[in-house]
Amino acid sequence: MRLLKLLLLTTLSLSPLLAAAQTAEERGLEIAREVDRRDTGFGDYAVEMEMLLRNRQGEESRRYMHTRIMEVDGDGDKSMIVFDRPRDVKGTALLTYTHKHGPDDQWLYLPALKRVKRIASRNKSGPFMGSEFAYEDLSSQEIEKYTYKFIRETELNGAPMFLIERYPVDKYSGYTRQQVWINKAEYRPEKIDYYDRKNALLKTLTFRGYHQYLGRYWRADEMFMENHQTGKSTLLSWKHFKFRNGFTDADFRKNALKRMR
Repeated sequence: MRLLKLLLLTTLSLSPLLAAAQTAEERGLEIAREVDRRDTGFGDYAVEMEMLLRNRQGEESRRYMHTRIMEVDGDGDKSMIVFDRPRDVKGTALLTYTHKHGPDDQWLYLPALKRVKRIASRNKSGPFMGSEFAYEDLSSQEIEKYTYKFIRETELNGAPMFLIERYPVDKYSGYTRQQVWINKAEYRPEKIDYYDRKNALLKTLTFRGYHQYLGRYWRADEMFMENHQTGKSTLLSWKHFKFRNGFTDADFRKNALKRMR
């Protein structure tokens, strides 16, 4: 019994030292893994989206889309975004196969040309359909796509946060690093600062109006992307989430792009 007590006391006395021995990189990765763990297992979902584009002068234009997303066992998600209106973009569709390792596969269908265009890896930092979201922003954010570093514990809008940095592995990424504010209670992203290839602040993404689905999965009603260098912004509004639709690989084939309406 004395030996058991001694071992217990020794373990307790060493635990702060063991925690302190964890590097900033290890803790950053640990937080990222917990974010991923809590958002794994939703299966699939469909959702309606509105895109509000605003230029430096405050002029606005709106686009309406619908999207479907499906988890893939052992790899990144598959997604399909289809524009419904206005008429000049109706039928335009983006298909994305996100991968844990290596570059993602993305194809854009342009109905005016009646052709499917593959998005090259070196072009994925470009803007998607004139928005402030790059093609790479629209891929699922797999853990393996970044290396990580814990910065500090902080607050955002009065709520406790972890602040971590992540560094893209892809050499063609448009970003050198991203600073991510993670809600400590729910392990969900609340804000992301994107730094360009010159390491200057480029954009900020803010998540608004989180709701929980299936008793576990958090989704934001709005994602607001502000470009600090151009003065432009894009607001993505999400509504009518529907989970567990039974999507299969057949719903995410390149041939389906031309048929999506």
